Amino acid sequence: MKISASDAISAARFAGPVGHSIAFQSVMETVQTVAPRNCSIILHGPTGTGKEMTARQIHAQSLRAGNVFVPVDCTALSGHILESQLFGHVKGAFTGAIKDTLGFFRAASGGTIFLDEVGEIELELQAKLLRVIQESRVTPVGSTTSYPVDVRVICATNRDLKQMVQEGLFRADLYFRLNVFRIELPPLRQRKEDIRMLAEHFLRKQAELYQEPPKHLADETLRVLEAYHWPGNIRELANAMEYAYIASRGRIIEPLGLPPDILEGDLLREQGREEFIDMEEVQKRMVIRALQNTHGRKMAAARLLKVDHRKLSKMVEEFGLEPTWK
Repeated sequence: MKISASDAISAARFAGPVGHSIAFQSVMETVQTVAPRNCSIILHGPTGTGKEMTARQIHAQSLRAGNVFVPVDCTALSGHILESQLFGHVKGAFTGAIKDTLGFFRAASGGTIFLDEVGEIELELQAKLLRVIQESRVTPVGSTTSYPVDVRVICATNRDLKQMVQEGLFRADLYFRLNVFRIELPPLRQRKEDIRMLAEHFLRKQAELYQEPPKHLADETLRVLEAYHWPGNIRELANAMEYAYIASRGRIIEPLGLPPDILEGDLLREQGREEFIDMEEVQKRMVIRALQNTHGRKMAAARLLKVDHRKLSKMVEEFGLEPTWK
């Protein structure tokens, strides 16, 4: 089975468990408990919380570790196309079926299949998936011959499957078959203690990728990261560190090296507090936003703020906000 370049990059960025918070350690202890068993598992949590990384950890600590791990994005395809991807097809089964294919289940036999966003699978295909899991046999599209498969199934979703069952959007029998064991993955905002470790991990990965000396976070930059609400969770943090690594020419990443969304979110957070912040802090954050939006060009930032560029230069010097890419 071919692994795309994007899959390889994703696996590298999220390789291995990183964290020391109570929430993270609780998940890792659960992984160690359930990994040696052969039961089906549902990983539930918001987008970007590392569900595939967790699934890979379960596989790596299982008795199937020496065999293949096959990830399947259930949102990428639908209907008969997803069915043929999962179960395979025979030549001539449909237009474009020019040769027989194994399908993900047969390719994963002896190992683990990871169904990401399993809640997106259509009801008709859910019934066929249930049959494959119950019987441990798969019938390719267009064939009458079934083949035995020995596959451990790990699913992931950010949706409430139980609620979907009540609404008739997900089969109850499939839900109970998959939900033998459930692991809740916490959002990054509940893992604040892990942000430094995760950020440094992603920065090291960037340094290894570009074969350059590592870069590090300034204390103020870490404070901004820890204050941010991270709607995209670990994936968003990984993207932010990739941006910061590229945007910052120096070895130390200052706040101005962070993506605009994070700096703007930090400013909005401060503005939303009930207590007041002093005028100097307000000015500092407005200068940060202006310089970030103009990629460090002071003349353009001064025009945005409607101040004389000499005044802006003086403020930049006073606040210690010299752009790290200069």
